[in-house]
Amino acid sequence: MTDKRKREKVVAEITTLHLVEFMREQGKSLDHRQAIDFLNENGRAYTMWKHMMYAGENYIKSVLDQQALPQTCASTPLR
Repeated sequence: MTDKRKREKVVAEITTLHLVEFMREQGKSLDHRQAIDFLNENGRAYTMWKHMMYAGENYIKSVLDQQALPQTCASTPLR
C-alpha cells in the first residue's frame, strides 16, 4: 500500500503499547507502568531514539545509493 500524501518529516514511535505487545509475543507479560519504567530506565528511551535515527539515516542513504536522483534533487544538497 502506497501513501500518496506529501511529507516534510517522518515520525516513528515505539509506545508502551508496542512494548506490551512485544512481551506478549514472547509469552511474557508487562503492564503499562512497567513499560513506562522500562523506557525511562538508564536513558533507554533516548538510546532507542538514537538507534532509530541511525537506522533511518542508513535506510535513506542506501535508497539514495541505489537510485538516480531526479534532476531537481541532484542539484540541491541534502544538508
